[in-house]
Amino acid sequence: MKLNKKENRLRRARRGRAKIHELEVSRLSVHRTPRHIYAQVIGADGGRIIVAASSLEAEVRKGIKNGGNVEAAAIVGARIAEKAKAAGVDTVAFDRSGFRYHGRVKALADAAREAGLKF
Repeated sequence: MKLNKKENRLRRARRGRAKIHELEVSRLSVHRTPRHIYAQVIGADGGRIIVAASSLEAEVRKGIKNGGNVEAAAIVGARIAEKAKAAGVDTVAFDRSGFRYHGRVKALADAAREAGLKF
């Protein structure tokens, strides 16, 4: 059975999420599209979104020209960390959703760490 690009990514994501589920901690989930990047902090039970940020938010869009680049990812990373800390979450597990830890995904993670989120 030959899998396509998206199915392979989702398969990798499933493996990572299974490991995070064993840890029983909140997770910072990232999703990227060619035009935007999205981040959510999901509760340890896996059924509740605590906070979310994306390059579609009005406050984020003011500071960026394009939502699908490293600069936008860094701004979203800082914003998600700021919102998570305000909600009382300071430690998370990073869920890259099967995407390579490179480029925009890495920029988001680094910005969230610099803003005080621990993972």
